[in-house]
This record gives sequence, structure tokens and C-alpha cells, in this order.
Amino acid sequence: MAEKTPFDIARETLRLLSTRKLAPDPVNFQKVYGEVAGIPAALPFPDESLRQIAQALPGRNAAQLKQKRLLESAIAKGNWTGVRSALVAYAEAGTAPPVSSVRATPTAVDLLGQVARLIENTLPALGEDDARFSEQAARLLQAMRDPAVGLAGVKPLLDNYNLRVSFAAEDQAEIRATLLKLLHLIIQNIGAFALDDSWLKRPIEALVEAATPPLTLRRLDDVERHLKNVVFKQVEARERTLQAQDEMRQLLAVFVERLAQMTEITSAQQGRMEANARLIGQAKNMEEIAPVLQNVITDTRGMAESVRQTHDELRSMREKVEATEAEIVKLHEELDSMSTQVRHDILTGALNRKGLDEALERELSEVRRKDTPLCVSLLDIDNFKKLNDNLGHAAGDAALAHLATVTRESMRPQDTLARFGGEEFVVLMPDTPLEPALEIMMRLQRELTKRFFLAGNEKIVITFSAGVAQLAEGEMPQDAIARADQAMYLAKRAGKNRVLGA
Repeated sequence: MAEKTPFDIARETLRLLSTRKLAPDPVNFQKVYGEVAGIPAALPFPDESLRQIAQALPGRNAAQLKQKRLLESAIAKGNWTGVRSALVAYAEAGTAPPVSSVRATPTAVDLLGQVARLIENTLPALGEDDARFSEQAARLLQAMRDPAVGLAGVKPLLDNYNLRVSFAAEDQAEIRATLLKLLHLIIQNIGAFALDDSWLKRPIEALVEAATPPLTLRRLDDVERHLKNVVFKQVEARERTLQAQDEMRQLLAVFVERLAQMTEITSAQQGRMEANARLIGQAKNMEEIAPVLQNVITDTRGMAESVRQTHDELRSMREKVEATEAEIVKLHEELDSMSTQVRHDILTGALNRKGLDEALERELSEVRRKDTPLCVSLLDIDNFKKLNDNLGHAAGDAALAHLATVTRESMRPQDTLARFGGEEFVVLMPDTPLEPALEIMMRLQRELTKRFFLAGNEKIVITFSAGVAQLAEGEMPQDAIARADQAMYLAKRAGKNRVLGA
């Protein structure tokens, strides 16, 4: 009888599977194939039973944990040789020391390295005043980066460091609160010493607002800028006031000198008048009185001329004093105007273009230093010309102020509002990607619909269209504003009262 080929055996196997109505899966095929070929049937691989055994095995040390992973891998592949090798190695690993006493595993080393970096990053915030704390931190970092120390050696050092950190954090929080109180006290004293200087009111209010928690680096930059502004204005006003006071002192000195001269002249004339009176009393006829009268007339004219000259000089001094007072008043008006117009729009209180440029420069520096997102939005009031035409320019100005007020009250503390021109405003949103920035602007739209603008007794809903752009890497803020401007015009064409991303 001819020997069956593998092809014949496989064909017969398939026929029998069909006859016996068995599923042609690998198990049935292998069983019938062995039957046809006369090969003893192989037992199926007990993967489920072996997997249960592997899960039940304890992992008392790193070596056992490693062999458990190898055993599970061999079971998944149906590899008897791998199963046998993993079980033998696992039994030998039972004599190894426990995990807590061996060198740290690669996973633990990575974790210790991350914790070490975390400690290094937080150290600057805790200050360098405590030398013992700095030494303790240095010892802990050295131990965490030494694989030979292990978790058991790091743990007591970490416990001690944790206790010391709690004390240092409390100290830093107290120092921060005290410094903030001192800053507010300085601001209050500046205001107290300038009660009559109304031009300082707005800068001081801005300074107090900027120094109100929560404090960030951006808000501290605002505090520094406002404080420099106030100090500059005080120095300039002091110099001009001292100059005016010096002029007043000079005028008073001249005035006193003239009074003294007038007193001397009056005393001399009084002596001559008394002498003339005695001569008149002694005269016996008109011939003797005539020359005396001539002297009296001459002295009187001289006195009148002296009085006239003194009067003219005093009037001139009074005019100079009035001019100096007017100059001081003008100085205060100029300073008041400068304090409100240098960086802020008078009508809306938002930043003007100069203030916007400074804010953009500051935000760009933050983006480059921290690699954080920055979004800019350009919004334009819908149908503003129609509102102006129907209700007048006064109502239009009030509408702009209303929009600015609602925006400021709805913005986050870190956001910035600036009037870009006409009825256009720019909103800067730091640390904000595009999608959340779109949500912020749409939330502002909803807030505007809830708060009516009153023009007389008429309630008017103000809407706006806006474009939002996220500053791209290497892009200048002005270019991002230009992209937001294009998106805003698309929103206008799409039906207004919309926010679109650029």
C-alpha cells in the first residue's frame, strides 16, 4: 500500500471533518489529522490553567517579578520550553533578598530622578535664607541620584526633608503676605501725602488694583510699571513746585525790599513835613510862608511819585504771582491728563494703542520665556454706525463705554482689554489656546445679551463680531491681530454676532 502524502492526509482530514460535522478549527483539524496519519493525539496547551498559576505566584523580590513576566509571555505564546525555563528561574529567585533591600529597579530609578527634578524646581520658591535646609536638600538630591542607596536609604531623608519643607513653605507664605501688606502701606502713604493732588488719584487706584491678590509675575510687572509712573509724576511735580516756590520767594523778597524803601522815604518825608510845619508856625508874613509851601508841594509830589512807583512794582509782582499760580494749575491739569491718556482711552477706560503696544511687548516676552500660548481677539460692534445715526454720537459713546465695562467685568484677571480704534477692541488672552479663547469670546457675547444698554428709556442689545487668532511660533503679535481682523470680517459676512477662529 502506497504511503500517504501530507496532501492526501490533509484532504482526508477535511472530508472527515465535513462528514462528522466538526468545525474546521485548529484543534479539530490537528486531532483528525493525527488520526488519519496514525500519529498519537497531542494534548492541547493548557494556557488558561497556566495563566491562573502565574497570577497566583507571589513576587517577593525583583528577580521573581521578572520571571513572572517571562512566564506570562511564554504562556501567551504557547511555548513549553519558555514556561519550563521561567518556572526553574523563579524557584531559584526565591532565595534572593526582598525588593526593599536591593538596589532600585530601573522604574524606581526613573521615579527618584523625577522627584529629584521636582525638588530642584521648587527650591528657588522656598528661598535660600536657611543654610541647613539647603544642605539637607543637597544631601537628599545626592542620595536620590545614587542607585546604590535605594528606596530604603532615601526614605528617611525624604521624610525629614518633607517636614522641613512644610516649615519653609509656611515661612515663605508669611513673608509674601507681610511684603504685600508693606506694599499696600506704601501705596496708602503715597496717597496720604498727595491729598490735594487729584492727578495722582487714577495712578494710585491702578497701583492698588494691580497689587491685589492673586499675584502673578504679570501683575507684579503691572505694579512695577504703575509705581514707576507714580514716582515719575511726583518727582516732576515736586521739581516744578519747588521752582514756583523759589520764584515766589524772590517776589516776596522784592516786595519786602520795596516796603522798606517806602518806609524810609515816608520817614524822611515825614521829618521834612514836620520841619516845614514848624517854619510855617514861625513865619510872620506871606513872604516867609511862600518858600515853605513850595518845599511842601515838592515833597508831596516826590511822595506821590514814590507811592506810584511802588504801586506799579507791587502790581507787577502780583501779576507774576498770578502767572505762577496759573502755571502750577496748568501743570496739575497736564499731569492729570497725562495720567489718564498716556496708556488708557478716556472714554472707555481700556488701554489705548500705546498701552496695547506695551501689553503686547510684555505678553510676547512671557510667551518666549515660558513657551505658553497667547490668543488675541479683535472684536467690532455690530451696526454701530446705525446706532450712531439713530441715537446720536453721545449714545454711541455710551455704548462703547458699556461694552468696555461688561468686557472688563467678564474677563479673567490675566486678560487685557484695549481700544484698537473706533468701535474695535482687542482682547489679549495669555496662557490660552485657540479653542478655550473662542469659548471666552462667545461667553462674553452671551453676557452682553443679558445686560441691556440703556439709551434714555430704550433698551438696546449690543452685539459684536470677533475673530480670534493664536500667536504662532515666531509670529509677531501685530500679524496675529491682522489674522484675527480677517476672521472678524468673515464673521461679519457670515451674519454678524459670531466668533470665528483664524
